[in-house]
Amino acid sequence: MTDTLTALGTSVRAMLPDLVEFRRDLHAHPELSRQETRTTDLVARRLEAAGVRVRRFAGTGLAADLGAEQAAYRVALRADMDALPVQEQTGLPFSSTVDGVAHACGHDVHVTALLGAVLALKEQEQALLERGTGVRAIFQAAEEVIPGGAHEAIAEGVMEGVDAVFAVHCDPSLDVGQVGLREGPITAACDHIKVQLTGRGGHTSRPQLTEDLTYALAKVVTDVPAALSRRLDPRAGAALVWGRVQAGTASNVIPSEGECSGTLRMLDAEAWLTVGPLLDEIVQGVVRPYGVEARLERIKGVPPVVNQADAIDALRFACLGAGLQIAPTGQSLGGEDYSWYLSHAPGAMARLGTRTPGGRTYDLHQGDVVIDEDSIGCGARLLASVVVAHTVKNEAGAHG
Repeated sequence: MTDTLTALGTSVRAMLPDLVEFRRDLHAHPELSRQETRTTDLVARRLEAAGVRVRRFAGTGLAADLGAEQAAYRVALRADMDALPVQEQTGLPFSSTVDGVAHACGHDVHVTALLGAVLALKEQEQALLERGTGVRAIFQAAEEVIPGGAHEAIAEGVMEGVDAVFAVHCDPSLDVGQVGLREGPITAACDHIKVQLTGRGGHTSRPQLTEDLTYALAKVVTDVPAALSRRLDPRAGAALVWGRVQAGTASNVIPSEGECSGTLRMLDAEAWLTVGPLLDEIVQGVVRPYGVEARLERIKGVPPVVNQADAIDALRFACLGAGLQIAPTGQSLGGEDYSWYLSHAPGAMARLGTRTPGGRTYDLHQGDVVIDEDSIGCGARLLASVVVAHTVKNEAGAHG
């Protein structure tokens, strides 16, 4: 195992300049969810040129296979490809050339790291064949929207015959060379919530003749999150936060309709499965005194990512083999549709340090985020190494 891990690291380091250029190309040409045509083409061409078996999805995205076709053990590695509707503000020479669209979450790094891992593994394919190991790389569209592209990739059959699945996610709170690992839940459930109100509008001089929808909407915005926090077990870690509130167009007119929308995030998967009726009950109770009609729309997004113990052990071994430092990390309220893959096979997501040591800590989903490009090689080495580490660990378990 040691020789293979060393060879993988050597391969990744040799190709790092090319990987950096590839990432910069992706960064300069970001594509929104389900529009990742160019990204898909670039990845597919690079893999096909290396002799990797590629299968494109019906929309955007692809799967790539190497190693044993009739695998005794198959490891999947996943990266997401889409950018965000955010204006880039970094001023980098390779800044986004698309107005209002930017890779502000590091998906360009995820794609490039996985590409590097696959190319390095291809160079060690004989070792994979000797162990009967198959590798499947999943380049997934549309992680940033609800419902996410994981459903479409899974419907394409990417999890068939997969025994374990791994992924990384950029973390600008960790230095380059560090990998955040956590057994158990590492992200939160996330849903889209919208409350629409309708009622009798009128003139602001006669609110008693209306159902004062704007006032009722303000109560929804403030009282529903407060009531939810008192009706749920605090350990559920629920956070209902509004991102958009809209009602009316004139200051002296009470409107007849309005809405607010936001996200509901929860740390506990069991509470997430049962919160819907309670949330509707709270909304109806809040608006009832004002006589307006309320309609709650909840689009279920993703459950928490729950990292499996054996998969975390494999990532620990992979970090050692790849020369990476393990760092503790907590559970965040961020959502990740990688969680859907874990309903088909055990696995884990690691946090990939992207901060320049001693440098600024950026926040993802912001237009000014800058990622230290040394993280590309770190991610590629980690993803390549975990294939070997998990295969060896699985073999050891099989032999008692």
